[in-house]
Amino acid sequence: MKKNSIESSLLYRRGVIFILVLVFNWSIPASAKLIDRIVAVVEDDVVLASELDRQVFTIKQTLAQSNQNLPPDFIIQKQVLERMIIGKLQLQLAERSGITVDDETLRRSMLELAQRNSMTLEQFRGALEQENIPYADFVKDMRNEILVTRLRTNQVNSRVKVSSRELEHYMETESQFDEQQKTQYHLGHILIATPEAAAPSTIQSAKKTADGILKQLRSNADFRQLAISVSDGSQALNGGDLGWRKLGQIPTLFVEYIVNMQTGDIQGPIRSPSGFHLIKLIEVQGASIHIVTQTKARHILIKPNELIDDKDAKKRLDKLKFRIENGEPFDSLARSYSDDKASALKGGDLGWIEPGALVPPFERAMNQLAVNDISEPVQTQFGWHIVQVLERKKRDNTAEHKKDQAREEIRKRKIEEETELWLRRIRDEAYVHIM
Repeated sequence: MKKNSIESSLLYRRGVIFILVLVFNWSIPASAKLIDRIVAVVEDDVVLASELDRQVFTIKQTLAQSNQNLPPDFIIQKQVLERMIIGKLQLQLAERSGITVDDETLRRSMLELAQRNSMTLEQFRGALEQENIPYADFVKDMRNEILVTRLRTNQVNSRVKVSSRELEHYMETESQFDEQQKTQYHLGHILIATPEAAAPSTIQSAKKTADGILKQLRSNADFRQLAISVSDGSQALNGGDLGWRKLGQIPTLFVEYIVNMQTGDIQGPIRSPSGFHLIKLIEVQGASIHIVTQTKARHILIKPNELIDDKDAKKRLDKLKFRIENGEPFDSLARSYSDDKASALKGGDLGWIEPGALVPPFERAMNQLAVNDISEPVQTQFGWHIVQVLERKKRDNTAEHKKDQAREEIRKRKIEEETELWLRRIRDEAYVHIM
């Protein structure tokens, strides 16, 4: 029964498609039949000759502009037709999955594209028309591109995970090796020497001295001045400066510390037969250093509700800002009035904030403030806020940045592999008839 049912379904669908082709071709004026005809049936849709010709023309132009030798037309047509089939299958799957693109999202996407080309939307539209590209067709293509992106995010991207083991393996093999081969380290060095066969009391005294120097350095004492004053190393008079060295030129004793240090870090005391060493990583070059600005901030949030609309929420924050500027403590008002209950308990304190950690409108407002300034009310999807910046500092997050880059590289590679399999699967499972 099941086999007969499937066969009947396929015969019915093919019958409908055959009738569709007859009706379509019958309905086209005789003069147009050679210009526009069905070249492929893709599930419940068709590919028209005019669509295929337009895409082939575009591809040939692109290939010609890049000075590539063009393959024969039938090869280009075959490749383009297959791409169009895959595209139509994805759009049909997006529709069945309930994925849509609203007009506002589409408008914003068109506006961003125009701005990237340093144009207004009207200027961009005019530029398209000068290139004989119908604006309506371009907008339709943009909508379809967003639909396909959302579909792939749902069907493939969201399911791709990078395990900690994959990340560790990548960092150990590909990423770290390449970086270490080209990286140079600028080092500072302080040595508290001990004689050969030193008595335990002498070693203990030297260790105590090194610990004391480390404490001074971590209290922001000048490394160069201390090196000149107390170091027994050969570069003491140069402020302990060992210069620029590749990893292979650095004493093995220090290497395991240096590869895990960030710019400005100090390690030690490190014991060796010579005594106790303190090392400072002054700079790194040859590798990409990633410095971020962290911001310590606090805020007060007012959420609109059934009783408070956006206008009222903004007015309330204006009044609170006025009270703060006239001497009332920000933290007290945050505890009393903020709708962000978690931060309200801490006087509105959000702690140290990394770039990209907050929603864009909030972060833009925060980044425009000088330390101790308070923003005008700013709206986000959570409600209305006033923001005060308390402090800023630079931080070298190169290690985390490298790890994030490695994770993204692995993820991209896996998404590419999974997407290829997914596209092949939906193509194999679909009904496609090429005329």
